[in-house]
Amino acid sequence: MTHPDQPGPLVRVTRHGAGGHVAELVLDRPAAMNAVSTDMARAIGEAAAAVAADASVSCVVLTSSHPRAFCVGADLKERNTFTDEQLRAQRPLARAAYGGVLGMPQPAIAAVDGFALGGGLELALSCDLIVLGDGAVVGLPEVSVGVIPGGGGTQLLTRRVGWSRAASLIFTARRLDAAEALALGVADEVVPAGGARERALSLASGIAANSPVGLRQAKHAMRVGLDLPLQEALEIEDAGWAVTAFSADRAEGVAAFNAKRPPQWSWA
Repeated sequence: MTHPDQPGPLVRVTRHGAGGHVAELVLDRPAAMNAVSTDMARAIGEAAAAVAADASVSCVVLTSSHPRAFCVGADLKERNTFTDEQLRAQRPLARAAYGGVLGMPQPAIAAVDGFALGGGLELALSCDLIVLGDGAVVGLPEVSVGVIPGGGGTQLLTRRVGWSRAASLIFTARRLDAAEALALGVADEVVPAGGARERALSLASGIAANSPVGLRQAKHAMRVGLDLPLQEALEIEDAGWAVTAFSADRAEGVAAFNAKRPPQWSWA
């Protein structure tokens, strides 16, 4: 079952499943292949913030309404009209857009068919899992147009694939096809062209069947602990364990397991 949830301009939010616990954020500026203009950045940030604050959402899927493009990055036509002052004024909106996707407490999956370049790839990298359709083309070409990745690309790609691989991709500004992106670790899965959304929604459905408290706490522990010394990271994990272990979800999960029935989580 799918129903619209407060659709708005440039980004639509749709809820999936009987309980609507999977939220799909649809980039919907097809005439510009979802290029991130000032208005598009604002819409992404607002949609991400709304979903992040919704306790009934257990998993998020980021998709595109355009069959040949996930997102082609910054709107360079708009940028060409900017003064330096206008570019500086836009920066907080851009950071809120990318940071909003990155900061969502729920597990997030990017479903990429077609082009995901520059900011488009950075939006995907801001998610926890990336599913590519065979035929997708990804890359961070910013240095070729006189800037650097500014939506988290220098940090997120490096954390995904390692310093040397990230350096090669960012310094050369080269594009990758789906097979190479998978081989390098830029993506997690490749499916037949046109199938990324369906696969991502299927993954999200399976994820959303699990404890909502557990999912959020596991993501928090993984994200926060990643760059900490091991002992400090284990303390972060222990704090997340305590939140989950003494929640209603733990009691319901254990009861459901022993009764051999599906758990009935509370999305409070």
